[in-house]
Amino acid sequence: MRDVWLQRRCFNVPLQPQALEDVKAVVRKHIPDGVSQDGISLSGFLFIHTLFIQRGRHETTWTVLRKFGYDDNLDLNDYYLWPQLEIPPGCSTELTHQGFHFFITMFEKYDEDADSCLSPTELRNLFSTCPVIPWGPDVNNTIETNEQGWITKEGYLAQWVLTTCLDPQRTAEYLAYLGYMYDHDSQVSALHITRSRKLDLKLKQTTRTVFQCNVIGPKGVGKTLFLQGLLERSLKYVATLSKEHMSKYTCNRLQVYGQDKYLMLHEIDVGLSDSLTSSEMMCDVICLLFDVTNPKTFEFCARSYLKHIAERAVPILIVGCKADQKPVLQDYELQPNQFCRKHRLPPPYYVSVADKLSRDVYFKIASMAAYP
Repeated sequence: MRDVWLQRRCFNVPLQPQALEDVKAVVRKHIPDGVSQDGISLSGFLFIHTLFIQRGRHETTWTVLRKFGYDDNLDLNDYYLWPQLEIPPGCSTELTHQGFHFFITMFEKYDEDADSCLSPTELRNLFSTCPVIPWGPDVNNTIETNEQGWITKEGYLAQWVLTTCLDPQRTAEYLAYLGYMYDHDSQVSALHITRSRKLDLKLKQTTRTVFQCNVIGPKGVGKTLFLQGLLERSLKYVATLSKEHMSKYTCNRLQVYGQDKYLMLHEIDVGLSDSLTSSEMMCDVICLLFDVTNPKTFEFCARSYLKHIAERAVPILIVGCKADQKPVLQDYELQPNQFCRKHRLPPPYYVSVADKLSRDVYFKIASMAAYP
């Protein structure tokens, strides 16, 4: 620990050079490894505060503890874990450069073998200062992993992007546990609140770097494969996945016209008799999926559009799945192409699922979000 930094951080004044050397001398005398080249080691730091307490200077130790968010019960205060965030309706939350830098630094620190993946042991070590690991077993079906199911660096960052968008207070909480405030006054500097989607739609462009696409379609149409395709997973691989740990979200990084963007896909389960909540409609693009080999599936898309979506200013893409197989006429008054022309929607986008989905459809979705 940098001694000069700690003194200034906790007491707002630097320790005089001679006084600092006197402190180090006392530590060296009692704790051989208590002083390092950069400052005071952990054992030296604990010795100093033991000495403070033994000499009745409890207020010094309490000042340091409170500066790092601890209350009288030695629990982290709510204000330290969850800073106040005002997120207006229609806005979303993204990581700033400082936020990305911190999470990358943490990954690289605990990726001991530098293989750009976190083994189960490395993952536990990374979150050893936290009450629990923030992600459950469904994380492996949400973001990119290697063949062993270990989270890759890309997947790790994508998961924090997803968490920050869906639950920014949880990201703030774990920033606190992981030590973000060692170099920053608050987690707020790691989070950016975007401008309103309504303004983006009005201007026909956005400054967002994270886009959410809600995926709607009848049962059996291929929504799971569509979500997993964003992670470049094949039909054969998806067939091996446990339904118990299947995620309703996937997230991955894409390049849109040379710029890095993150695309989040969210599977929405809705029937024709159901209603979509305002939160379920809070997205940048909506994909309506139908099966070109099943004549009953497009009607679901058409009726869903007319009931839930037609009056909303959200880009829409109708996607025909299993396009590698022989198509059939859809049992609806208009065929997909006719329906799109009538309602001034982009032409249907057809995808094959013979092996795995082409990345082109995801670039299409991200481009529609970037330029609504």
